[in-house]
Amino acid sequence: MSDARLGSAFRLIRHRRGWTLEELGARAGVSKSSLSRLERGHVGSHSVDTIRSVAAVLDDRVDLVARWRSGDLDRLLNRRHSTLHELVARWFADDLPAWVLAPEVSFSIYGERGVIDILAWHPGRRALLVIELKTDIADVNELAGTVDRKRRLAAAIARERGWDPLTVSAWIIVAPSRTNRRRIAAHRAMLRAGFPMDGRAIRAWLRDPSEGAVAALSMWPSSHVRKLGADVAPIRRVRRARTGAAGGLRGSAAGRPRPYSQDDIP
Repeated sequence: MSDARLGSAFRLIRHRRGWTLEELGARAGVSKSSLSRLERGHVGSHSVDTIRSVAAVLDDRVDLVARWRSGDLDRLLNRRHSTLHELVARWFADDLPAWVLAPEVSFSIYGERGVIDILAWHPGRRALLVIELKTDIADVNELAGTVDRKRRLAAAIARERGWDPLTVSAWIIVAPSRTNRRRIAAHRAMLRAGFPMDGRAIRAWLRDPSEGAVAALSMWPSSHVRKLGADVAPIRRVRRARTGAAGGLRGSAAGRPRPYSQDDIP
């Protein structure tokens, strides 16, 4: 949607509600002059938070859409997630054949909609496992809330497939990167309270899921990532090449990435 069309949409909805600019501004916490500029299509002078505040008051929703001229942005964004999904699925097939995996399970229950990355079922123990795959952690609180919602609905979703679980567990699998490690470490107490199991503990539980429901969060081992190349490798900063005294390249510019610890969260 263009800037002008967004402004027109806000103005039409405001008129439909019978509000003046002053009334809308009071509800959204935005000045009359700012609203006037926004409705005329001058979106660039406003923050995203301001635009979303106005939209929320109007009971509208504004989604940001990134477009790249090369046209394959979706492929770039989805490739890392798909590769992590493949790594996890291969590991289950090779090491844990007793589990049945259902990928990308969509649901719509009482108005709650979403997709479970992997829904795993152990028929022998009647254990259900919700697996959430994250290549990049943006909001830890949103992540915890999303997994909790999917876990709460998982039993009903499973029964639609003929599975009748006794326990419902959750496992968040995070792709290895420095940024993900920093964000997890910054919220370590909260995450460990909600997801007390680490990678080693959940792998042991998966071999015999008889201990009841569990919740785990772990970093996918980097050694597994390398099996499928760089698709889920950490995204590194682009740095300018630095020239040393002898004219050669130094540090990461010489093609030697800095090592980072592997396996689970700190």
